[in-house]
Amino acid sequence: MNRSIKIIGIIGAGTMGSALAQKFAQEGFTVILADRAIDFVEKGINNIKNSLQEGFDKKVFTQDQVNHTLKNITGTANIEDLSICDLVIEAIFEDFDAKIHLFKHLSKVVSDTCIIATNTSSFSVNELSEYVTNRERFIGLHFFYHAAKNRLLEIIPNLKTSPQVFDAAKRFAFLAGKDAIYCKDSYGFVVNRFFVPWLNEACRLLEENIGNIPTIDAVCMEKFGIGMGPFALMNATGVPIACHSQKTLEVYGELYKTSEKLIDQTEINQAWNLEGEILTDEKIRNEIADQMLGIEFLVCSQLLDEKICSATDINRGARIGLKWKAGPIELMNKYGEPETRRLIEKTAHKYNTLIPLSIGKAFWKQEFVTYEKSGRNAIITMSRPEDLNALNEDVMNQLLDKFGKANMDMEIEQIFLCGSGKAFVAGADIKFFVKNMKARSIENIERFTRFGQEVFELIDHSSKKVIAVLNGLALGGGLELALCADLILALPGASMSFPETGIGIYPGLGGTQRSTRRIGKALSKYLIHTGKMLSAKDAFEIGLVDQVISVEEMYGFMYGNLPLPSPTATILSDKWLAVKNFFEDHTLNELLTHQVHDTMISKEEADRICKTLSFKAPIALHFADKLIEDAKGCADELIYLPEIFKTQDALLGLTSIGQKVAYKGE
Repeated sequence: MNRSIKIIGIIGAGTMGSALAQKFAQEGFTVILADRAIDFVEKGINNIKNSLQEGFDKKVFTQDQVNHTLKNITGTANIEDLSICDLVIEAIFEDFDAKIHLFKHLSKVVSDTCIIATNTSSFSVNELSEYVTNRERFIGLHFFYHAAKNRLLEIIPNLKTSPQVFDAAKRFAFLAGKDAIYCKDSYGFVVNRFFVPWLNEACRLLEENIGNIPTIDAVCMEKFGIGMGPFALMNATGVPIACHSQKTLEVYGELYKTSEKLIDQTEINQAWNLEGEILTDEKIRNEIADQMLGIEFLVCSQLLDEKICSATDINRGARIGLKWKAGPIELMNKYGEPETRRLIEKTAHKYNTLIPLSIGKAFWKQEFVTYEKSGRNAIITMSRPEDLNALNEDVMNQLLDKFGKANMDMEIEQIFLCGSGKAFVAGADIKFFVKNMKARSIENIERFTRFGQEVFELIDHSSKKVIAVLNGLALGGGLELALCADLILALPGASMSFPETGIGIYPGLGGTQRSTRRIGKALSKYLIHTGKMLSAKDAFEIGLVDQVISVEEMYGFMYGNLPLPSPTATILSDKWLAVKNFFEDHTLNELLTHQVHDTMISKEEADRICKTLSFKAPIALHFADKLIEDAKGCADELIYLPEIFKTQDALLGLTSIGQKVAYKGE
């Protein structure tokens, strides 16, 4: 059965439906936005126009992008017009009877191959599926506000959803620019299950006269690392929505009973009053923290007990969907098992609830690198989109484990390295470097880098054919990982660079050596010294990437029988030949002192390159230049690590990401 999704129907032109229509149209899908009256549809399309205009004013979109998006959207008040859709998503108001009436009608309108999805946040996907013809093609796709901007998507199969439909939903999430988490059908799914009781608990604190609204919000902002407290959040999203969502969770018992304060506030239909004094009494603040952390940890542990989802899904839901700096799993790891258990037991005792079994590090382990086998192919995906798949010790260990598994499997012939979300891998985890530099524990950085080099060497020298597929950002360590592959493929939107010299350091995972092997010393110097961001097209033109491919080709290579392209010899254009000659004809010192000879590139371009280098960290530049010139192998990059990470330039650069800094060469 063909599960290719190109035409999408959205039923419901309200806030959620119009945002979904906008997002899918932005990503190139043909979208039909439907509602029961054309007035509603026109209002939804106007909302899209206003949102796009706002994006244009902020220079998020070009006028061409705005025009292209609007061109992809048509509106209708006739549900029969959805008969041509490959996927239809229901996004109407949360009324069970209205939804089942819609699904009964829709089942008669669309083709047998059309996937039908619900965006419900309150009802059981399995129960709704009973009113759809061919339950195998029904699935829950729960998007988050604002759906055109928020990348999180919960994918919830019903008991009879077919594997083909589930796979199609996962691919659709990727194509639609969403970061998906997966869960069994359960009221509240993942995020609402732990987030709504957290809001409700804040109301209970108010009900019990434990602190006032400003204090509860302030403590929560501090403890959870968030920009808005629970009451401010309810005001932003709607107090009645929180109340309705909590009521649907009451099936889980006393712990989930809706606060009378929340019910009262909903009935008077007013926002919470956020004004007032923030209390400083430590006893009050500690009690607020205990109850808010306790409810969060208890509910998340119940989710793990019930095997609704993984620890990774819980944490990712909070990080991406709610924009929390640290998710519940990270917080439990931070507080440790004894303190987490104390908070859970205190909350469980208060609400006469069983203490979950899933407490402890064994249950809090997150999977950041996934492994999949498809015929003779192994597909290893860097899956930490909430942090742009940045490399840290956990990620590197998991990469070693997954690659080792593929490497040892006699049935595997090809190993694909991929990324999830917006990045392939956006470099190493900067926080790790800063933490150890401030603690004067440079040996930890050396140990991590040495281990990273060992992992990359294993990949580089594998007897299997290794293919890197760059889906998005490949920065620093991410580009170094890709350079270990035999074949580097890139999607059109991929981009890559070596930004290290701009943040006070140099590539340490083989970047100075493997780039030289691929594109030569001169172009490696251009990339590493300038930190130039290359598009997929630019990278192909200089031979850094073997081929730019479509998403369809990517899936064909990994899951189908599409033969891989063969690397071809790179013939540099005059533009790139000029850049190559420029870096061959000038030493680093000549460029830094602007002693430029006659050159193939224009004076303006030569001045631009010299000016760019003047903003880089000079010590890092000299180390990188020497490593490229000497070309003695990746291990040589370890020699200068202690020196570079002890410089003030490195500390300044790594703690000032995204800011303009003046390096002193110290």
